[in-house]
Amino acid sequence: MKRVYPRALEALRSVSRHDFVSGSDLVASITGHSIPREETVSHILALIPEVEPDQVVMHVGGGSGYLAAVLSGLAHRVIYLEKNAVVAEAARERFFRLGMHNVDVVVADVEDAPEPESPCDLVLCTTFITEPKVLARLLREGGHVICLEGRAGPVPSLAMFERHDGELERVRTLGWVDFNRNVEQILIDQGLVNDKVLAEAKAEAAKQNCRLLEVLRRTLNIEEIDLYRSLALQRGMTFIDADELLPDLHPALFRRFSRTFLDLSRLIPVAEDDDRVTVVTDDPDVRTDQLERLSSNQVVECLLTTPTDFRRIWSALDLTAKGRRFAADHEPDQIQQPDSVASKDQVLGKDPKNKHISPYLVSVYEAILLDAVSEKASDIHIEQYEDRIRIRLRVDGDLHDLPQYQLSPREIKGVINVIKLRAELNIAEHRLPQGGRSRLQLGDMAYDLRIQTQPSLHGEHAIIRLLPQTGRAMTIAELGMSPMIDARYQRLLDNPAGLVLVVGPTGSGKSTTLYAGLQTLADDGRRKVITVEDPIEYSIDNIQQTRVRSEIGFGFADAMRAFVREDPDVILVGEIRDQETALEAIRASQTGHVVLSTLHCNDAVDSLQRLYDLGVHPNSIAGELLAVIAQRLAKRICMDCRQPVQPDPMILAEVFPDGPPADFRCFEGVGCDKCNGRGTRGRVAIVEYMEVDTDIRNAISSQPPIGELRWRALDAGLVTMRDSALDHVIEGIIPLSELPRILPRERMAPEVRGGRRSQQ
Repeated sequence: MKRVYPRALEALRSVSRHDFVSGSDLVASITGHSIPREETVSHILALIPEVEPDQVVMHVGGGSGYLAAVLSGLAHRVIYLEKNAVVAEAARERFFRLGMHNVDVVVADVEDAPEPESPCDLVLCTTFITEPKVLARLLREGGHVICLEGRAGPVPSLAMFERHDGELERVRTLGWVDFNRNVEQILIDQGLVNDKVLAEAKAEAAKQNCRLLEVLRRTLNIEEIDLYRSLALQRGMTFIDADELLPDLHPALFRRFSRTFLDLSRLIPVAEDDDRVTVVTDDPDVRTDQLERLSSNQVVECLLTTPTDFRRIWSALDLTAKGRRFAADHEPDQIQQPDSVASKDQVLGKDPKNKHISPYLVSVYEAILLDAVSEKASDIHIEQYEDRIRIRLRVDGDLHDLPQYQLSPREIKGVINVIKLRAELNIAEHRLPQGGRSRLQLGDMAYDLRIQTQPSLHGEHAIIRLLPQTGRAMTIAELGMSPMIDARYQRLLDNPAGLVLVVGPTGSGKSTTLYAGLQTLADDGRRKVITVEDPIEYSIDNIQQTRVRSEIGFGFADAMRAFVREDPDVILVGEIRDQETALEAIRASQTGHVVLSTLHCNDAVDSLQRLYDLGVHPNSIAGELLAVIAQRLAKRICMDCRQPVQPDPMILAEVFPDGPPADFRCFEGVGCDKCNGRGTRGRVAIVEYMEVDTDIRNAISSQPPIGELRWRALDAGLVTMRDSALDHVIEGIIPLSELPRILPRERMAPEVRGGRRSQQ
């Protein structure tokens, strides 16, 4: 390798590369060509002709300005040429700040670059250009153009041209130049980490025996897909989603290679034609040279995916192989065909003495769980309809199928047995519903799985709810409530005593809202909080959580009686289900505690009737109730593909019977790769908020009809769910099409009293 001449080495050492990566202004545009490593710049300086102090040098593809800054210490004048105006302006500011006044910044394409006052002695291109001859007009006679050409894998070469009689003539190839940066360098260049954070992450990764990128992703709190999409762009790789590959995988190609080799290499072959093998990896720094030697005469194309999708693809291919073996091993004997039903039941463990479960069936179940985690699903539904098996995930409130699992009735019965064994249920019992729990650990992320099996006409169904256990819940600020309701909820938690109810149907996010309050209290740390739950859905640090144990006679009411003697400030009761629990909650609030709980009912005012029905005296409700929050969940519009749309006239007519306001607007997501084409991503609570003031207390005590009670609440400032939903529509948080899904028909329009509409 050629040595760098002394002047070049001195110029290199005088410029700190860190000065050109410390800002975030270049993150969207910068690549390895734009901000080469120090070793790469040193190698370039060793390859090109020595730059003399009286020369004029142009750098094409200036990027961050790092290489131009080094050249400024060698040449009389440096012309920095960059077509991206934002990047060029950032470089100009850096040159000025560092006192590099012999660098001229020019924003233009190569073809449009103005001719310099003095012809250049050297034009150095670190970006690919189509025709080097366009640079001849910028050179003096005998001057040199050095540019990139060709590729050897991802590494281009530098070629030197010389101007003679106004034309460029190729002189020779100078050598290869590797502009690639590893993941650590990319994250530093993007300003996401510094050397200290990187060193700490490496130590943590070694301690936990996990990958550095996973530690950094958790530290930086970046979505997995966003991190890997960004790294693919920086590494010049194509990013791909598992859902694009799963329908067209090639199991035979996967079986051709050693599993150990593929696992250690972090590679999965997914497609092949005559001259190309396509592989996927979850390692941006992966090496494919060994695979290239195994695939002679074929180019290896490497795609990048997330670690979760990498496991999904591996599982899908692995399952195909195991499934064929399973089918072969359990092929019913043709002679015993009339007794095949009995033989199938025995194979699948219906005989309680036979608890052997095929590894294939375990793999199927784990692959389904992996798909659910990848899709951020809240529930998994495994169903059988005669010979048709249906596996569905609930994502953002909607169910959608997983078509890649083409399982037979025999196989699905085996999978349900696996689920039962993991949840410690009775695999011999098929006539009664059963409920249980198990856990799933994926890297550092744990999930609590709440499992319910249900007998049906054609076989058992299984429903699995996934609850991530992070040690933290959402805070109130992260719920997405309006600022006014957010502030009122915060204030409720600071009360010395009283009852706060969050109400709604199953799956409306009641527990999430309560847990947000608990997390806010846990972060504050000034008050003691105790909970009794069935089950404990989310584990929260610094909160004392207790589970109901009905099998030993420890229920909600028993816990409440014990709690008041433990000096708590706030008590959470998972749900008020019966009179005894309701009365104990009222007593706890009367003895100086804030009590938080949930009820199953439709709206804020209905919760009062529910308490009446449970036998709570109206005066007790009036004296202790602070507020009721009723809620539903609506889909959030994906912010990456949101755009204004014309409102649906039918929905608009329901919401505004007298005509919409002149400035009414709404938005929708058109669908993009960030939201898997759905146009929505995540959900937000739409709330009805009733704060109990003197007028409402008097109304509760007199126990009027529920309709009259609602009108008194409206007069007292009830924030209706319609109002909250419309605010979210106008702000572009939810689509207008969500309103019929979360509001009953009679609540779509402003509520009418005595023939007059309430304020819109």
